[in-house]
Formats: sequence, structure tokens, C-alpha cells
Amino acid sequence: MASCFIGFRYKRERPVQITRQADYAVRAVLYLAQIGPNARASTAQIARERLIPTTFLAKIVSQLAAAGVVRATRGARGGVSLARAPEEISLLEIVEAIDGPVMLNECATEPHQCPMSDECSVRTVWCDAQAKLVAHLAQTNFAQMLQGNGAQPAVTLVD
Repeated sequence: MASCFIGFRYKRERPVQITRQADYAVRAVLYLAQIGPNARASTAQIARERLIPTTFLAKIVSQLAAAGVVRATRGARGGVSLARAPEEISLLEIVEAIDGPVMLNECATEPHQCPMSDECSVRTVWCDAQAKLVAHLAQTNFAQMLQGNGAQPAVTLVD
């Protein structure tokens, strides 16, 4: 398996990263996928099983419900369940439900933000990297992750 730290050379620089809340959301959805279709879990159970602070989880569940990923039911027989089958939920959908659009560099998604965008030769590289990342996240669904194998990289990451 390839290392996740390919190309990471500068420890002082903050890398482009998914927020902790999005990571928690992925953990929560993966847990719901693991317990099975139509099964419900309390937020306390999800938090305990996936080591998610309960203070974050309520907001995360609310955001996921607004995005149509989960159903949240209150009351004694309530809980949180998936709104769709795991194979119908992509990793991209979860990340964007919590963090908004995935963006490596503003020029890849908002070229008017940079006065150099029309003549910049690196913009093509950013746009290509952006497209590959978004495609990879979109192609990876929770059924695949349950089986321990997300979508395979579209490009070879290491020789």
C-alpha cells in the first residue's frame, strides 16, 4: 500500500487538508454503514464507537441530514440511520456536506480571483489535480470502504 505522505516534505507548512469535522462525519457514516441498512444508532453510541466528541457530532448529524445522507429521529426509539444505501453515498458528498467544495487552489475553481489566470502555466496543473482529487472522492463510496478498498487511484502515485 502506498504511503499517504507522498510528496509531503515541509513539516512547517500546513498541508491542504480535510477538516476534522469532515473526518468525523466520514467515521459516523462508515459506522452507520457497518451496522446495516435501516439500523439506527444513538449519537452517543456513534460518538463512543468512533471516538467522536459528542459536541461535534450533533452539528455533523444535522449537516448530514440536511444533505440527505442520514435520517435523524428524536425520542426513545429514535436515532440516526443512513438515508440511502452505502453504495449510493460518496466520500465527496460527505466532505462537501461538511466542508463545502473541495478546493486545492482558488484558481482551479475561481479563476477570476487571480489576475494571472489567463497567462499562468501552473493553473493547468492545479485544475488537473483538482479534477483528479474530486473524481477520486466521487468514485469512492461507503460500500467500497466497508470492504476495505476505496476507489483505486486513477494515476500511479509511486513508481
